Amino acid sequence: MRLALLFIFSLLCLSGCKEKSEIHKISGEAQGTTWHISYISENPGKHKPAIDSILKDLDLSLSTWVKTSIISRVNRNEHDVLIDSYFRDVFLKSMEVSDKTNGLFDVTVGPLVNAWGFGPVNKSERDSLPIDSLRTFVGYKMLKLENGRIIKDRPQIQVDFNAIAQGYSVDVLAAYLNKHHINDYLVELGGEVIAKGTKNKNKWTVGIDNPDEVQGAERKLQAVVELKDRALATSGNYRKFYEVDGVKYAHIIDPRTGYPAKQNILSATVLADDAMSADAYATSFMIMGLDRAKEFLQANKELNLDVFFVYTENLKWKTYQSDGMADLIKDLN
Repeated sequence: MRLALLFIFSLLCLSGCKEKSEIHKISGEAQGTTWHISYISENPGKHKPAIDSILKDLDLSLSTWVKTSIISRVNRNEHDVLIDSYFRDVFLKSMEVSDKTNGLFDVTVGPLVNAWGFGPVNKSERDSLPIDSLRTFVGYKMLKLENGRIIKDRPQIQVDFNAIAQGYSVDVLAAYLNKHHINDYLVELGGEVIAKGTKNKNKWTVGIDNPDEVQGAERKLQAVVELKDRALATSGNYRKFYEVDGVKYAHIIDPRTGYPAKQNILSATVLADDAMSADAYATSFMIMGLDRAKEFLQANKELNLDVFFVYTENLKWKTYQSDGMADLIKDLN
């Protein structure tokens, strides 16, 4: 469950504009966070009940925090658990991203996430964590999908979709709006965003948080991005972490080491064609670090990804943005 790293700017048409369409807004709570949808439609309808129902169904499929969910039942090795279309979509995308990143993105980090205290089970005492032992149960190639069932090489393997599920949820909500012939909208859930069309002929606008490591600190913007027909997700270690004896432990786990990722990227914002991909690759880049992430982008241009990184160099904050992202960044002044 990730904390929101972006928020929506509700900028209406400039004063004096004529014949503007009304922007309808609905919002709610789900997946331990909030969701917001802004859309333009001549027939706004009453979509919130349907959206709440969709989000509940997503939890019943993908949430490790729901004991009766499909993923929880898979993790308990219950017999004859048939997955649904939601689970299948996320599983297949997860395997695709894992292949692309050589396992840096890995949904089998569940045992490690739990051990470090970022999952639905109680955190163990740090001194007693058998990290090396748990790593033997981590490896996406030990999972496969056969006849609608997840097959594990070892029963101790635990699946965790938290680095991709919120992005997928945003895509599912966008698909619902498309089905109801709504062509201009902005969907946000937990900081993952997808935009389609325009807001009265202007692009939709979202903000990227400044990675302030002070928990509870007032949110400040690092950048503002204009969106149209793309998705955006941000991953960072600066809001979900804890400290023990002055040592910070953050929620993004490096599957190679079993420990929280320690790279020079403080936050990774990814622009993609769908929010599920943006979500997964944002986490992947946090584990890669700046240099390897840049090499990955150069070698995988077919993925159509653009990025905005905040990173540290010589104890100073710096930013890196791809050419495509630079065209969408607005001046904060």
